Amino acid sequence: MSKEEVKVSKKETDVKDWTICEATAQMLNRARLDGVETAFDRAASMKACPIGADSACCKHCAMGPCRLNSKDPYSKVGVCGADIDTIQARNFARMVAAGSASHTDHGMAMLDLFRDVVTGKNTDYSIKDPLKLEDVAASIGIETKDREIKDIAMDLYHELERTYTQVDGEIPFAKRVPPATLETWRKYGLVPRGAMREIMELMHRTHMGVDQQHENITRQSSRTALADGWGGSMVATEISDILFGTPSPVVAEVDMGVLKEDEVNVIVHGHEPNLFESMLASVNDPTLLEGAKKAGAKGINLVGMCCSGAEMMSRHGIPHGGNFMSTEPILCTGAVDAMAVDVQCIQQGLAKVADCYGTPLFTTNPRCRIEGVTHIEFHEHEPRESTDEIVIRAITRFKNRTARVEIPKLKSTGVHGFSFEYINYMLGGSFRGSYKPLNDNIINGRIRGVAGVVGCTNPRVKQDWVHVELVKELIKNDVLVLQTGCSQIALAKAGLLRPEAAHLAGKGLAEVCETVGMPPVLGLGSCVDNSRILIAASEMVRTGGLGNSLADLPVAGAAPEWMSEKAICIGQYFVASGVFTVFGVTFPIIEGTKFHKLLFEGLEKQGMGKWGFTPDPYEMARMMIEHIDKKRKALGLDKARERVLMSMEDRQKLDAA
Repeated sequence: MSKEEVKVSKKETDVKDWTICEATAQMLNRARLDGVETAFDRAASMKACPIGADSACCKHCAMGPCRLNSKDPYSKVGVCGADIDTIQARNFARMVAAGSASHTDHGMAMLDLFRDVVTGKNTDYSIKDPLKLEDVAASIGIETKDREIKDIAMDLYHELERTYTQVDGEIPFAKRVPPATLETWRKYGLVPRGAMREIMELMHRTHMGVDQQHENITRQSSRTALADGWGGSMVATEISDILFGTPSPVVAEVDMGVLKEDEVNVIVHGHEPNLFESMLASVNDPTLLEGAKKAGAKGINLVGMCCSGAEMMSRHGIPHGGNFMSTEPILCTGAVDAMAVDVQCIQQGLAKVADCYGTPLFTTNPRCRIEGVTHIEFHEHEPRESTDEIVIRAITRFKNRTARVEIPKLKSTGVHGFSFEYINYMLGGSFRGSYKPLNDNIINGRIRGVAGVVGCTNPRVKQDWVHVELVKELIKNDVLVLQTGCSQIALAKAGLLRPEAAHLAGKGLAEVCETVGMPPVLGLGSCVDNSRILIAASEMVRTGGLGNSLADLPVAGAAPEWMSEKAICIGQYFVASGVFTVFGVTFPIIEGTKFHKLLFEGLEKQGMGKWGFTPDPYEMARMMIEHIDKKRKALGLDKARERVLMSMEDRQKLDAA
């Protein structure tokens, strides 16, 4: 798109309508002046398909594609006779299958690396947290007393391998599920056997002419989603902690102001920590640092983006440049000397933007290549070959920079790295670590409940706005918020991951935060680390006083700006686990259909959670608080409480913070 075309097509649009992130807005204005197109431009010029948005179309065979009428969904059927409920259930199921496959493949890659480290095949990585290794092993019944770490690790590998390859039985981490929740799963045939089996069966069932009952398809969708949440994702998180260290609170900077004009800026963007861990070693290599200085740089500045960035920020305090919708705009600074990507949430549009500003873009994973982009493959058994080469090329680009550098002077400092283990320690200390203080404060009403606010950013809505407004409403009403992924970055930029943000919380939550010295919003890491929320919720049940199953807890979840199939899978595994889960932006379903009624009402009647939908953050907060209060009442904890709305004075205080 030429400069003239960009100006004409966007002359009526203020970039502030697209984002509340000031750094992103600044770079979008620069992109506009430079004639550079981004995802924001493409979203504005391309209307979403209304039939596809409602999931009222089927393209699973060559008799179609078949389009049904979303206004009168039962007025017609597909060529094969499939009705709207079958079509919607199949489309939803395939999103779950793709999302589960993404996290499962990530988890299996981590497990492969773990095996090679344990057997000595890979000496570039090591077990950094043997205590976490023992805890994970013990949680699934592996004997640890008086045994060598290597022997425990080998047993753990073989046990966790069943998460993927087992064709019958129950996945290992089912042992962590509260008994009452597990009983519900067994009643409806939802306990995952092995991820490969569940994903394969779900794809088979959704083939033309196979499963044609929406309830039956949804059962397998739940089983496949649970294979992600309690399988692939949980394995990825636990193995990452064992190999690279379990996160504990660390102060880190977020936003584009973390870039440095006088240093070589290297960005890593994606989801797998292996590449990032090796890059951390490369940028600290004395020889490469000397090379950077000879090129005129003061040093090498490593910056994260998206989920692997969130994970490294939580584990090592690596600065973070921005979430998913900022990955193109940050290249417009002209200051990025290399961007290395691996898998998931990598926009193909990065290639053109990088080319416009002379930024070397590198793909590194065999699962993800981009047309016209240089591929430097990353191999775990010789990781530095790839990451050293990327740093060398970044140094060369710094020395020969031609693009004008414009770095937004915006960054926010916050506290990240609240793993399950640290929350346990934080609440009880080294010798009496426990979730009992959390449960007690929920029981006595200081904390109303807990909410997980997670997920992506989406150009169909104003970037970050729904995340921020929702969380402000929740903490104002004494709801403790747990965060992962791009949502965590949105709130970090808004300053809510600082202990000082407690003054924006309700009186009860603020009192707890000030006593413990924590923010009212706890950042847990990447989107795969949603499994930390499942583990924390299970510990709340085990600790006692808040019911017998996950469905009894006064908790709720939300993905306010979701955009990927992974998000649908995450939502379904939270719903199947017993959590009320609200999505924003859009939802691939037609209201009034049987399938809609099943997801939004029927699953809860079976002892699980349920779905909710609204694009409005204030309505979303109302729905979540109403659900939390309903669960409090069922537990006998109902005290007369009113929902408090965020005042203009509160908003001004936040802006000034």
